Amino acid sequence: MKIAVLGGGNGCYAAAAEMAEKGHEVRFWRRDAAAFGPVLASRSITVKDFNGRRDVKIALATADIGEAVRGAQLLIVPTPAFAQADIARAMAPHVSDGQVVYLPPGTFGSYVMAKALRDAGSKADVRFAETGTLPYLVRKHGPAEIQISVYATRLPTGVFPAKHTDEVMKVIREAYPAAEPDSDALAGALMNAGPIIHPPLILMNAGPLQHFEKWDIHNEGTQPSIRAVTDRLDAERIAAREALGYPAPHFPLSDHYTGREEWMYGRKSHKMLTDSGDWREHIDLTTHRYMREDVEYGLALLVSVAEWAGSPCPIAAGLLAMGSAVCNGDFRGKGPRTLESLGLAKLDRAEMTQLLKNGI
Repeated sequence: MKIAVLGGGNGCYAAAAEMAEKGHEVRFWRRDAAAFGPVLASRSITVKDFNGRRDVKIALATADIGEAVRGAQLLIVPTPAFAQADIARAMAPHVSDGQVVYLPPGTFGSYVMAKALRDAGSKADVRFAETGTLPYLVRKHGPAEIQISVYATRLPTGVFPAKHTDEVMKVIREAYPAAEPDSDALAGALMNAGPIIHPPLILMNAGPLQHFEKWDIHNEGTQPSIRAVTDRLDAERIAAREALGYPAPHFPLSDHYTGREEWMYGRKSHKMLTDSGDWREHIDLTTHRYMREDVEYGLALLVSVAEWAGSPCPIAAGLLAMGSAVCNGDFRGKGPRTLESLGLAKLDRAEMTQLLKNGI
């Protein structure tokens, strides 16, 4: 299958390498040609994982998004939520009917990118899907080298428009056999683990993060008091899903820590993550992705959806207010990824169901 991987983050490099190793024709695009130089020159990525260290060849590495997108059956976009609309506008002149865009994870980026394509003048019948996590626990070790500690074993996936779920899932499963269908794109957005695991970790570890040069919020930073808040926050996410009529499984985050049930990364992923040492890092509270993506975008979306659904969310709202205070902003009232800012808060349940099923 011809696959385009769009973006320059850790997950983009991992996706390009894994898809190439699986035998797909990969076109890897990154906007920053200077930072992309080593991959542009060698058309390869060095991968380290449980299979050892090796160089993986990529069919095409390019700074021209059209060259990557044209003719691709699947477009994988594992970028932060704040990059999605801009990427949609950039690819708008080049997409065509039937292409599938996969956002791992999405933060309701399926709707955002679909609308951005339409607003940019594209009339192509593009389908979108999003899942609850990046399919990899991965960190770059160099400009063309990555270490993958864990590969996802389950990827709950919602499709937009949901009426295309069966055909879209067939395409995605050629790349990610671990993908399994969820009800729709909003259900997929409410599977996103980032706004559950990261806000308590970054906000409740604010002191050590500002004191120490490097701090591992997943190791020393994951203490019983923080886990208790995470469990309550995740219960609010699950309650919002249930209030909207979405059925189980809800993939409770506690399974990631306890291994009682197979979570998205399997049963031993938390230990593998902490053992890797790759998450002992410097985190700037106001600029790090955990704040700008998972609090400002993801947690704000969760709060707005829960409130729209009439589902109480005091922990989520409190953490969102804390993040706003740390960043001297208003993530709930002026956040870029809420039902209000997306123009959807005025919809009633039936109208939202029709939108999610049939698209824009």
